[in-house]
Amino acid sequence: QKHFLHSASEDLGCRRGEFSRKHYGSVELLISSDADGAIQRAGRFRVENGSSDEVNYTPGTWRRTDVHLENPEYHTRWFFKYFLGKVHQNYVGTDAEKNPFYLSVVLSDQNNQRVPQYRAILWRKTGSQKICLPYSPTKTLSVKSILSAMNLDRFEKAPREILNPDIQKDLLVLEEQEGSVNFKFGVLYAKDGQLTDDEMFSNETGSENFNKFLNLLGDTIILQGWAGYRGGLDTKNDTTGINSIYTVYQGHELMFHVSTMLPYSKDNKQQVERKRHIGNDIVTIVFQEGDDASPSFKPSMIRSHFTHIFALVRYNSQNDSYRLKIFSEESVPLFGPPLPSPPVFTDHQEFRDFLLCDHTMINELTKHLINGEKATLETPTFAQKRQRTLDMLIRSLYQDLIPDLHKNMLNRRSFSDVLPESPKSARKKEEARQAEFVRIGQALKLKTIVRGDAPTSLVTTGLCRKEPWESQSFYNSFPYEIVCSDSWGQSLLVATDTMGVMLLDDTQPLPVQVFDKTMVVKQMHVLEPQDLLIARADKGKDARIYVYRLSSLKRGLEERQLIRSKCDSRENKLEKTKGCHLYSINTHHGAELRIVAAIRNKLLLITRKPLRPDCLCAVTMVTGPPDSPVEEFQYIREICLCDPPVVMALVDGPTGENDNMICVAYKHQFDLINESTGEAYRLHHVDASRVNFVAAIDVYEDGEAGLLLCYNYICYYKKVCPFNGVTPMIQSNTSDFHFSWNQMPNSIVCAFPYILAFTTDSIEIRLVVNGNLVYTAVVPGLQLTASRLPCRTAYICSE
Repeated sequence: QKHFLHSASEDLGCRRGEFSRKHYGSVELLISSDADGAIQRAGRFRVENGSSDEVNYTPGTWRRTDVHLENPEYHTRWFFKYFLGKVHQNYVGTDAEKNPFYLSVVLSDQNNQRVPQYRAILWRKTGSQKICLPYSPTKTLSVKSILSAMNLDRFEKAPREILNPDIQKDLLVLEEQEGSVNFKFGVLYAKDGQLTDDEMFSNETGSENFNKFLNLLGDTIILQGWAGYRGGLDTKNDTTGINSIYTVYQGHELMFHVSTMLPYSKDNKQQVERKRHIGNDIVTIVFQEGDDASPSFKPSMIRSHFTHIFALVRYNSQNDSYRLKIFSEESVPLFGPPLPSPPVFTDHQEFRDFLLCDHTMINELTKHLINGEKATLETPTFAQKRQRTLDMLIRSLYQDLIPDLHKNMLNRRSFSDVLPESPKSARKKEEARQAEFVRIGQALKLKTIVRGDAPTSLVTTGLCRKEPWESQSFYNSFPYEIVCSDSWGQSLLVATDTMGVMLLDDTQPLPVQVFDKTMVVKQMHVLEPQDLLIARADKGKDARIYVYRLSSLKRGLEERQLIRSKCDSRENKLEKTKGCHLYSINTHHGAELRIVAAIRNKLLLITRKPLRPDCLCAVTMVTGPPDSPVEEFQYIREICLCDPPVVMALVDGPTGENDNMICVAYKHQFDLINESTGEAYRLHHVDASRVNFVAAIDVYEDGEAGLLLCYNYICYYKKVCPFNGVTPMIQSNTSDFHFSWNQMPNSIVCAFPYILAFTTDSIEIRLVVNGNLVYTAVVPGLQLTASRLPCRTAYICSE
C-alpha cells in the first residue's frame, strides 16, 4: 500500500461551499477601500468571524482538541529529520523531458514504533514529493519500484547512486526552498479610533492590555547577543530595537515584529523602519483597543502588497476575553482551524493554541497564523518564485555532478536494491565510506542547529529514541519524600528522608529495602561499569562517604534479603571523610576514578585505580574481591580554600598528568583549583548582591574542556582548556556565551545536545551549544531525583 502525503489546503480549496460555511463560519469577500470608499489596490480579502448560518452547527462546540497544525508531517523537514546524519542512498538521473531529478531513500523506524519502513524524497523542479513504503524482509526494494510509485517511469538517463557524502549539504539546500520552518509575524498596536497605518505605526507604547497580550504570545528577549532565530532583526547593534517577543511552538521558532518595540522616529511620520519589518510579514496581528461599537480594522488601512493575512484581536476587560477575526487575501487557500462560534476566547491558553496551534488560546492563534502562512506559500506568487529557484538549484547541482559521470564516481547499478550487499572484498571499504558519510551528515546537522536554521523539534541527533523531557510513569504512589537517588540498571535506587534507601522497580509491586532508616543518605552515585555505589550519609560531624560493591548489595538482596544498617557499613566508610558536606566525581573517568570531598573549607582528593589482572592473587581470583572496596581507594592530597564550596565539578585535563582541575563555587565567584598544586585561579565573578549557585557542569568538545556555570537565572559557558603547562588559560574567548532561564532553576542536567533546568513546577529545555529555547513543560510539584549519565535520562518525582 502506498502512503502519499499532501497538503490539506488543496482539499479545503476545493470545498468552499457548505463545508466552508459550516466549519469556517461566515466567509465573505471584502473589497478593500479607504475611509472615503475609494477602491484600493490591496486586493480582495476573505473575512472569517466565526458566525454561521448553518442550523445544524452548534455555537460553542469548538474544542481545543480541534486545534492542530495542518499536515505537520508533510511540512516536516524530512531530509533533515530522517536522512541527515544517517546511512541512506541518494540517486541522480534525468526524466524523459531531460530535466534532472534526485532521489533520496532511507530505511527508518515508523514513528518510533520499531516498525521499519522506507522513506523516499523525489526532488524535481516542481517541488519535492514524499512517500512512505512498507519494508519486507523477504523482498528488497529497488530504485525502479520507488520511482514507479512516484509516477516516474520514463528516463532520458537512468538514475545512479551518488557516493560523495558532500551531496547531503546540497540536498539540505534544496529542502530549505520548501518554505520556512521558523516564522516571523508582525504585531501592530492600534488605539481606539485609529484608522490609518501612519497613526497605528506611530504609537510609541502599548496599553496594559496590549502588554498582557504580548506576554501571552511569547517571551520578551534581549536582541543583542540573541543566538536563536532572529526573524531579520539586528542582534548586534540594536538598530531594530532592544527587545522583541519570541516563542517556540511545536518545533517552530517564532519571532514577532512588535510595532511598539521597533525603533520610533519623531521626524518620520510614516515610521518607515517599523513598516519595513511588519509590512514585509506575510501575517500580521492587529491588536485594536475599543469595544464592538468602535470603528473596526480593515485591511485597506494598511498599505502593504506583501501581507496576505491579518488577525484582528480585541480584548474585553469586562469578561477577560479575546475576540478574533481573520482577514485572508482571496488567493490564499482555506486553512484551519475553523474559528469557534462565536470567536470569543475566555481561556487564554486555548486562545494561544488557536493562534499558534498547540493545546492552549494564544497557541490557537499561533497555529492559525502558522497554517495561514503555510497556505499563503501555496499561492501562485510564492509558488512560482519557489519553483524558479528550485529549478535553478537542481540544474546547477546536476552540472556539477556531470564530471563524476565520466569518472565512475556514480554507482552504475541504477536499478539495484536500495540497500545492496557489498562483496566481501569491498565490505570494509564500504563500511568506511558509510562511517564518513554519517560523520559529515551529523556535523552538518549540528552546524544547522547552531546557526538557528533548524526547527528545534528536529534537533535530536538520533542518539536517544526518546527525548529526555518526555514523561514516563515509573512509580505512581511512592509515600516517602525523596532526598536523592540514582538509576541502577532498569531500577531506581532511592534515598528517603525517614525510611532509609529503597530500590524501585516497575516490575515489582512494592519497593525493596536496601538500607534501613539508620542510613540517612544525602548524596549518591551508582557506577555500574565499576561495580560501585558511592554515598554520603548523615550530616555535620557524623557525615561520611561510604563505598559499596553493587554486586555485593545485589547478592545480599537476592540470597538473604539482607537489609543493611549504619552499623553493618562500618567497613565501607572512607575514614578521612568525616564531616564531609559535599563531594563530586569525574564524569568522564577512564582508567581512574577521582573523588573530591569537601570538609568545610578543605578539599580531600581521593582516587581509585582498578586492580590489574596480573596483580590478582590466586585466592582473590577464586573467592572474588572483598565485600568492601575501601582498600582500593587512596588519599592523594588536601587542598585548603578560603571558604566552604557550595558547588563542585571535576575537569579532566587533556593529558591527565598535572592538568586536572576542580571547579568550586563560593561567595560571589567560580574558581579553578589545580589538583596537583592546589593553586586557585579566578574563573568567573558574579556581579549580584545575592547568589544562588545551582551547578557547574563539565562539557567536552574535541578533547577540550568547558564548563557551564549555573547561578541565579544565568547559565554561562566558559572554555577552560587548553592548559599552558600546569596553568589553565583563563581568558575571554569567542566561544564563551551566556543565556538566561525564564525561571530560576533548582537543578540542572546536561543531556547533550540539550540542557534541562528544573524548577518547582516546570522543566525548561535549551540547546547546550547556544542556549536556544527548545521546549518548556509545566509539571506542578516537580523534583529532580536523578539523572543517568550513559543516556542522560532525567528521573523526576511529581507530587
